[in-house]
Amino acid sequence: MKRRTLDLVFSIGGVLLAALLVVLGMVLKTNADFAKSYVKDQLTQQQITFTPVAGLTGDAKNSVCLNKYAGKLMDNGKMAECYANDYIALHLREGATAAGQEGKTYATLGPVVTAASTAVTDAKTAGQPTDELQKTADSLKGLRETMFKGETLRGLLLTSYGFSEFGRKATQAEYVAFAAALVLLLASIAGFIHALTTPKDKIVAAVSHTA
Repeated sequence: MKRRTLDLVFSIGGVLLAALLVVLGMVLKTNADFAKSYVKDQLTQQQITFTPVAGLTGDAKNSVCLNKYAGKLMDNGKMAECYANDYIALHLREGATAAGQEGKTYATLGPVVTAASTAVTDAKTAGQPTDELQKTADSLKGLRETMFKGETLRGLLLTSYGFSEFGRKATQAEYVAFAAALVLLLASIAGFIHALTTPKDKIVAAVSHTA
């Protein structure tokens, strides 16, 4: 095969592949921009503002991200992750511990609440005082409702964070696609230049025939 023909084939192929990578990069950019703007719009609508530094108490004072975002309006995935893990989860753990239910979650509090309600019913049946038992049962029910609300909000915020991470990774892939397209385009241009400066009759890997 002639060297010029080979150069043209590879150069044209490089241009086509570069164009494909540009299209891929544009698609990734569109998805990344959508993820970023969608997460921002949804979070800002919630109007969740981080507690100012002066208002942080307990272990929250030691949270790097809570101090970083103190007093700011939540508007991105990283802020949502921080609020979910360092604020909501922390307060849920503290609430459970204060109620004597350390380590308990909404799911694991179910049997505890049921047992407390059963104890009230049994006491009534036996004609025994129920005031303290009822107080305990109500407290546990309130704790479980708080856990439900807190864990639900935490899950929603972490979902927003996860969605934003997909957008961030799409942005990284976008940069890679555009960079690869640029490299291929430059290589193709070099190939075209080489083809034009190569003698028309130059052969690639010519085979020598001997008698």
